[in-house]
Amino acid sequence: MQNISVRCCVVGGGPAGVMVGVLLARAGVDVVVLEKHADFLRDFRGDTIHPSTLEVMHELGALDAFLALPHQEARTLSAQIGDTTITMAEFSHLKLRCPYIAFMPQWNFLDFLARRGAHYPTFALKMRTEATGLIEEGGRIAGVTGVSPHGPLEIRADLVIAADGRSSLMRERAGLAVDEIGAPMDVLWFDLPRRPSDPDETMGRFDAGRILIAIDRGTAWQFGYVIAKGTLEAVQSRGIAEFRARIAALAPYVADRVAALDDWQKIKLLTVQVNRLKRWHRPGLLCIGDAAHAMSPVGGVGINLAIQDAVAAANLLAGPLAARQLCEADLARVQRRRTWPMRVTQAFQVAVQKRVLSRALGASGAVRVPLPMRLMQRFPVLRRLMARLIGVGVRPEHICLAPRWPDKG
Repeated sequence: MQNISVRCCVVGGGPAGVMVGVLLARAGVDVVVLEKHADFLRDFRGDTIHPSTLEVMHELGALDAFLALPHQEARTLSAQIGDTTITMAEFSHLKLRCPYIAFMPQWNFLDFLARRGAHYPTFALKMRTEATGLIEEGGRIAGVTGVSPHGPLEIRADLVIAADGRSSLMRERAGLAVDEIGAPMDVLWFDLPRRPSDPDETMGRFDAGRILIAIDRGTAWQFGYVIAKGTLEAVQSRGIAEFRARIAALAPYVADRVAALDDWQKIKLLTVQVNRLKRWHRPGLLCIGDAAHAMSPVGGVGINLAIQDAVAAANLLAGPLAARQLCEADLARVQRRRTWPMRVTQAFQVAVQKRVLSRALGASGAVRVPLPMRLMQRFPVLRRLMARLIGVGVRPEHICLAPRWPDKG
């Protein structure tokens, strides 16, 4: 049995977990981040880096180095509904250093943050290390149990941060209740090669009973084909040839490449969830990111919300952790600060799901452009407001911590 003692143990090496670990370590808090996989290489994780997240990277002193990594920039988001193309969001009007969404493989983002964290002597990232349970003493969470390549381990910590995603084991072990809001759809994700003659814009295509999201990834297209919740078996029963024909009809520019989809194994299902915890914390434990609130893929804002949670948690908890004076009231402050932004964003996503996505999926004839989208076409200010909601969000967070360790490189 390995025995480790730290001020903070973060469970989950996703955007929320690695970011909060880096920020706490930068402020001088002894922190260990546990990631059960050997690396960050997973397909079809959220790859959108929003303007507010890029602003955080600037505050971390890392923006120039970060943007040197391969990425694509989207300064507008558009949708084609029937034969009508509508610009829904224009990011170029945002008064920020980076008025655009950057598309970057999430593993590159996480690798970059992990390398940043390695600059700080109080930061440790343990790969292939899985948290399997919580240590509870006197009604308080006092650490985690887990397994690593070297065998079982026990980590004692003043605080455990559960950032282990929408299927959070730590949340389950803590017995925290989840409110399920629900979503009417799931998404099938796949890649196809991109050619220079293809369109150069990230776009959604809405047709009767069909929705396709196309994301320009430079040398490839990342497609999301939206299906009604629970209909995967029905889609597969019609055969992959029909699926290819549907993709070719919605995105004619890749019709000559859909033959590459010759096996359902090349198409990954994202089961969409929208939910939130009633209470994000117990004494000694705090949930953030998807572990606290699973977001719909609408707007691609899940990573943005997770990063904002991480920044707020670090801002509010670094001081009490460093002084060893952390109490549950400090954890409640994090939830109070992040609840309103989360609820507003989920309300927006649910409205889009009901008024746009569900209607398009259920349509049998021509799809009519919804009134909000017609108004966006007429009034540019609405496109700018949409860009702010998606790209910046409600109550954006900024790094307020004075770094104990100097930033390097």
